[in-house]
Amino acid sequence: MKLAKRYAKKARIEMIPLMDVIFLLLVAFIFFTMSMTIHRGLPVQLPTSATAGIEKRDLTDITIRENGRIFLNKKETNLSGLIAQLTILHRESPETKVLISGDKKASYEMIVSVMDAVRKSGITGVSLETKWED
Repeated sequence: MKLAKRYAKKARIEMIPLMDVIFLLLVAFIFFTMSMTIHRGLPVQLPTSATAGIEKRDLTDITIRENGRIFLNKKETNLSGLIAQLTILHRESPETKVLISGDKKASYEMIVSVMDAVRKSGITGVSLETKWED
């Protein structure tokens, strides 16, 4: 009889392992959401910057390749076409923001020309994409 009482303990939920699992899931969720970034541009070699910040908003992407080719959301265009397309975007959504991703070997003149085209279209929110300096 004593033996049966000894092994007939109440069932209980251990809280420490449960809290460990919940904490692990929380940390994994945080890391996964931090790594989910939307990049609509084409891959280019970005210049580095020690003070570069990360924009978390939905942006229209303009990519300037090393050879001077211009892409608006991965579709190739020229400067006059860029102005026309950006003007349409600005009319549809006045809060449109633009992210310019210029290859570090692209000419400075081309980047300035693209910035001028963005301003001519009426868009005032312009950011330049850089790579974080290690």
